[in-house]
Amino acid sequence: MDKKILTFSSRQVMHSKDFELFHYSDNIPINVEYHNHDFYEIFFFISGKVKYIIEGKTYTLKPNDILLTNNKELHKPVVENGINYERIVIWIDPNFVKTIENDETNLTLCFENSSKHHHNLLRPNIDLFHIINKIYEKLEKVCSSNDYGDNLLRKVYITELLIYLNRASFDSSKEIDIDIEHNSKISDVVQYINENLCEDLSLDTLSQKFYISKYHLSRQFKKYVGFTIHQYIMKKRLIIAKIYLLNGASIDSAYIYSGFNNYQNFIKAFKDEFGLSPKKYVASLK
Repeated sequence: MDKKILTFSSRQVMHSKDFELFHYSDNIPINVEYHNHDFYEIFFFISGKVKYIIEGKTYTLKPNDILLTNNKELHKPVVENGINYERIVIWIDPNFVKTIENDETNLTLCFENSSKHHHNLLRPNIDLFHIINKIYEKLEKVCSSNDYGDNLLRKVYITELLIYLNRASFDSSKEIDIDIEHNSKISDVVQYINENLCEDLSLDTLSQKFYISKYHLSRQFKKYVGFTIHQYIMKKRLIIAKIYLLNGASIDSAYIYSGFNNYQNFIKAFKDEFGLSPKKYVASLK
């Protein structure tokens, strides 16, 4: 297999309009803060001692595990010292996926279902694993080459990979649950927040709805999710607003449909989070 091991970069922005593949190997623990992307991510874990936190769930990874995150989910790895940390990471533009799928085959399902079912980890059965691993090898090889037809093969292999990742997501094993640390009540709160960003999500409202004291809810939420409830809601509303703008919505629509109730607060929060005002962000997309 032709491997091109890269030096880890903290870059979280895609340079390509379709997909990018990175093969990383680190002997020194890296520190990555909570973040999200404008794109989908496939994380193929090879070695190391790593826990991965996604939206309040902590996954203890085993070699050959696959994590799928979509463009709305906040996540971070926690890497321990002692074992070489090797992984393959693939970033995929959601709009690119739409160009290769069809009405009969929705290739985004595996990413969207991870959010819907709040479960991001895949451990394919042995047959599926060998198929997926072989596709990784072919894809990595053509991504490091410029031979005749490689540009077409890259598209073929990424399509093939997405098909089999979706099959693996339909066939996910129940034994994965033993390697997931979470609080079921907090997971329910997280899911409710994500499905109701335009509703009243005050601490009082959430406390009453889930029959848990405000103090206990606040403590447990911060413990498992990594943010206060207010911080989390703000970040998720900003992520949704940015996605609306990315997909061509007006600034007013992004403001309304992301759940903000004060326009000036929205403008300030957006600039604080992304470094650009909504107007300048939209201009940067042209």
